[in-house]
Amino acid sequence: MLFLMAAGLTLVFGIMNLVNLAHGSLYMVGAYLATYFYQVTGSYLLGVLLGLAGTLVVGIAVEVLALRTLYEREHLDQVLATFGLILFFNELMAILWGRAAIYTTLPDYLTGHVELFAGLRYPLYRVVIIAVGLAVAGLLWFVVARTRLGMLIRAGASNRAMVAALGVNVRMLYTLVFGFGAALAGLAGLMSGPIHVVQPGMGELILIEVFVVIVIGGIGSIRGALAGALIVGMADTLGRAFRPADARDGALDDRGRHRRPGARLDADLPLDGDRARAQAARPLSRALMNSAGARSCWRRASCSSPRCRRSRRSSTSPSTSILSGAS
Repeated sequence: MLFLMAAGLTLVFGIMNLVNLAHGSLYMVGAYLATYFYQVTGSYLLGVLLGLAGTLVVGIAVEVLALRTLYEREHLDQVLATFGLILFFNELMAILWGRAAIYTTLPDYLTGHVELFAGLRYPLYRVVIIAVGLAVAGLLWFVVARTRLGMLIRAGASNRAMVAALGVNVRMLYTLVFGFGAALAGLAGLMSGPIHVVQPGMGELILIEVFVVIVIGGIGSIRGALAGALIVGMADTLGRAFRPADARDGALDDRGRHRRPGARLDADLPLDGDRARAQAARPLSRALMNSAGARSCWRRASCSSPRCRRSRRSSTSPSTSILSGAS
């Protein structure tokens, strides 16, 4: 799913020079539409096709109505406009389907596991997701490198003015590219629906990882997006598997602050063991500190060296001298 998101965003960013923060919102739209059509029709495949087509239409509408005038603007204007689209789509999904999370079930033919090796099984649905990602990667390579549409896309990315002078409708070309990128985001969203929950704002979290993938793989590179998605996906999976559980869960200490990985709370200790000894050790530690302070004070009082006398004179407060004079 990272590759599908990164492939669509790198096409829009690399070819159209458009910073689209609303790409995660299209991911969310695809998940909602596929879930809705699946519930209405009762067919998962039909829900996937209708959700993909619906996301394509939504992407084209967003490009025509909101983003077409931003191609010649600065990137800051594009960031502000697409951030506004994020807020718009989040509220729209909440109005249409509510803010509660929606859970999607898989059909029976996509459940179960596949035995890769002896004793090693992998979920069938995740194998389907990997196969779809590889198929999309091959299709993208063929379209961009071997077709006339891909030639126009590459030419428009290199010199938009020259392509327009040759009679190519660059605006229509960019609309197709943006719609295709939106469809890829919707495909990632509708496939992630059965794995994760479908809820407003679900696209913002994955968008951060997608930008990391694009930075690693290079802007406008499909092969780079595939390599970056593999690197980020493996790093994220290994990090979730091997880092400490308290760091993974974001545990808090007694004061409500995030505790360090490996640190223990007093509430984590058993009442009859370590916790009782820790509580019993606190008065003893305070007594030792007080006795150490008392010994240091006695040593300063009994010392007759010039340094100790100067320390005693400097530590005498005005209130003490007044009280002693009054007595």
